[in-house]
Amino acid sequence: MNAVRHLAAVIAIALAATTASAQFVKGNEAVKLMPDGSKRAETAPLPSTGPIRSTKRCNADAGCNAGPWHMVETNDGLVECTEAYARPGTCRKSTFGTTRHSRLWVVKFGNNWLQCQFPDLGSKCVNMFARPPANLPFDAVQ
Repeated sequence: MNAVRHLAAVIAIALAATTASAQFVKGNEAVKLMPDGSKRAETAPLPSTGPIRSTKRCNADAGCNAGPWHMVETNDGLVECTEAYARPGTCRKSTFGTTRHSRLWVVKFGNNWLQCQFPDLGSKCVNMFARPPANLPFDAVQ
């Protein structure tokens, strides 16, 4: 019986460590560590033209999000947003690790803004500003 409890404890610790380490994307160049130890995060810019500029935003608490949640690192930490641009009102505190949703991870790599399937640059990532269909992301329930 003690062996079963010990195994359960080891599994719980491993899952907690996995969840904690997956709450950011290693290599996300949008997040910079400052000399004082704080973090500064850049968010994806709105496209200069197109329908996103003219459409009404879907606030995170409005219940209108029909697609995946966009995981974005901000100055306030990891948030989940109804859009990749993290406009005011479209984001809420992250529920990653506690609630399963369809998610995309928004990251900057070089000069490109990407939407990745998992919090890993090695997963399926697409350039947000590429022309369709090359910009169609691969979301996953996580």
